[in-house]
Amino acid sequence: MPLDNNHPDASWLERRSGGKEEHRLQFNANNHESQYQRDRARIVHAAAFRALQSKTQVLGLGENDFYRTRLTHSLEVAQIGSGIVEHLNNNADEHAKPWLPTVPLMEAICLAHDLGHPPFGHGGEVSLNTAMMPHGGFEGNGQTLRILSRLGEFSANCGIDVTRRTMLGVIKYPVTYSSVANYENSLPDPLPLNLQHWHPPKCVYDDEQDILDWVFDPFEPSDVERLQRTQHFEGRHSKSMHKALDVSIMELADDIAYGIHDLEDALALRLISRELWMDDFAPKFKALGDNPLCDDFDFYTDRLLSDEPHKRKHAISRLVNYMIINIDLQSEVGFAHPLLSLQAKQRPQARALLDLCQGFVFDEVILRPEILAVRHRGQRAMLSLFETLMANPKELLPRPVYAKFAASEHPPRVLCDYLSGLTDVSAAKLYRRLTLPGAGSIFDMI
Repeated sequence: MPLDNNHPDASWLERRSGGKEEHRLQFNANNHESQYQRDRARIVHAAAFRALQSKTQVLGLGENDFYRTRLTHSLEVAQIGSGIVEHLNNNADEHAKPWLPTVPLMEAICLAHDLGHPPFGHGGEVSLNTAMMPHGGFEGNGQTLRILSRLGEFSANCGIDVTRRTMLGVIKYPVTYSSVANYENSLPDPLPLNLQHWHPPKCVYDDEQDILDWVFDPFEPSDVERLQRTQHFEGRHSKSMHKALDVSIMELADDIAYGIHDLEDALALRLISRELWMDDFAPKFKALGDNPLCDDFDFYTDRLLSDEPHKRKHAISRLVNYMIINIDLQSEVGFAHPLLSLQAKQRPQARALLDLCQGFVFDEVILRPEILAVRHRGQRAMLSLFETLMANPKELLPRPVYAKFAASEHPPRVLCDYLSGLTDVSAAKLYRRLTLPGAGSIFDMI
């Protein structure tokens, strides 16, 4: 439907439930701010959000009390996302400014972006996808949409029931599992212990096609078709090519939090030595040129490798600010709607430095054998839990979960919803109860 660029369409404030409780709660339906504040409040008070405090970000829980969990990561993404919005608002032209997200909207999107991630980080995600491949797969971003639209506790049928625009902002990959999945071989039986070949495609589930249709309803059909185009690769999953404006901002905030703040964790825990910093990382960012680490090398080296937390935090804060102020709004040709044609993009020199920081964290932290060992344990636990509970649902599932399982037309998805909603702690406790004689008690709360 045609839109007046100066007046964002009120359809983006709609909720799937129909918003019948709006008048009872005395919200002004024309007030964007109050509706997005409400979305943010629902997400903060949701059980899935609280569970993030006990879910792995990069390093396994219990190894150290300093580093970030999924919850603290989400809070930092929200803070960075709001900073990007304020920066863009200060520099946007009159055409773009009405379509920029408000700070409450961006905070809601950023706080929600990891709700669907399972126990044990990406290792748990791969395990659940492996178990669910015959049943539609599993993917953390797809599960986030499912929590917001179906599973959350604020509505019997509509989940957390956030506004359409908040829902649009968490759909990082607006394509379905079957449209992008590409596995060259079928799963062997029995399953191998090495699950690295069974990473999920980035997507939403086929079962959520009706949710996508509802979210995309204000767009022209030609915009929807273009939004869902994919890029194909030989022997790999296809990838979606486009995203909405709010997603582009959230993804930049997520990348900055991952690349800079997770680098801070690695430095603070001495996972990155001075020798490694000088010999491996320094030559790479010096080769980039025209960035803070290159222009003021001694300052950043002294502070990032310092034993004094305030020095390290000062340098990290300056890096985050550099990443934010080097973000611009650009227009993408081919889309009619401003929420699709407008995109937040990072300037090349800042993007190159951020990619380097992310790659450094990945190579020197995530791929460390000690970290991979923790991931491997989590993978085995999640696979074992799925197989055991799928074979013995009535005997071993909590009664409320079994009631949903027995009544569902798609029982494996119900089991997957249950397992992905566990925390690292509760999943480990359940695994011990089911596999170790003498572990646990009938009075344990799972």
